[in-house]
Amino acid sequence: MQQNKKSLLNCSHTDPNKILPIQYAWARTHYKNGVANNWTPEEVPMQQDVEQWKKPGFITDDERRMIMWNLGFFSTAESLTANNIVLAVYKHITNPECRQYLLRQAFEEAIHTDMFIYCCDSLGLDPDEVYTMYQTVESIKAKDEFVVDMTKSILDPNFAITDTESIQKLLNDLVGYYVIMEGIFFYAGFAMMLHLLRNQKMVGIGEQFQYTLRDESTHLAFGADLIGTIIAENPEAWTDSFKATITEKIKKAVDLEHAYAQDCLPRGILGLNAELIRQYLEYTADRRLQRIGLNTVYNTNNPFPWMSEIMDLRKEKNFFETRVTEYQTAGQLDWD
Repeated sequence: MQQNKKSLLNCSHTDPNKILPIQYAWARTHYKNGVANNWTPEEVPMQQDVEQWKKPGFITDDERRMIMWNLGFFSTAESLTANNIVLAVYKHITNPECRQYLLRQAFEEAIHTDMFIYCCDSLGLDPDEVYTMYQTVESIKAKDEFVVDMTKSILDPNFAITDTESIQKLLNDLVGYYVIMEGIFFYAGFAMMLHLLRNQKMVGIGEQFQYTLRDESTHLAFGADLIGTIIAENPEAWTDSFKATITEKIKKAVDLEHAYAQDCLPRGILGLNAELIRQYLEYTADRRLQRIGLNTVYNTNNPFPWMSEIMDLRKEKNFFETRVTEYQTAGQLDWD
């Protein structure tokens, strides 16, 4: 491993308490974008959602299933992501501006966790049902276990960045959470929930998912730059065999998410079905692969071009014109 003042990783030449001069301008940019995108769930009114949820027949059984499955997945996945930042990644990324962003991201994960508390409280949902779905719903459990397994090594209290193998273990974790959890598993859920929003159903939850999507786009841009910089500084870790392993894990993630989509949407809703989600997953996975310097696998067209439009607008009314929202997108959002 290279030991120099430009290293992101824990080495003797890095003082984590000295943020100036900035060494990695991209980390500082992502931090500023995160601050510009600040929001809280309570800013979003939920009265219309409550009325729709309680109105007999307005939200169909299939739509309710899809909503519940997504609340069940996201409500705990956000905590898993935050725990990985605080308990694993932060320890080994000692560059101060990167740490500043990681703290900002951890705060945003807390906001997202609060979102699901707010949604459950507003709709009067049983928290024991929602917050145990990662244990009781097999398609959710399989996704979480797959990503958690990718971070076990660096959670070991004796783990340290000392050689090429340890760098690969760190990269494996970063791919697991930034590329797979946030970049593939989250995006299928965003497409499902924002499809409801576009059909004027569950507007408040949809708007919160929209804001969360904007946050995640910044997380993804930071994660890609983090992975790319570690590879650039430690090219010996980015071997052909390791790249092949990462590609296979991303392909496995697509299959797991497709199984989850089939579980969420057994009959489809409002023209949305699991096969369309599969197409979106393949398109999204190729984007993630390209962003970290790997070859595409699927070469599938994007079935949801409106997802890009949601992120690209810098100032807009939400879809139902409840209020005008200032919201800044991240600097390099080629993850959609």
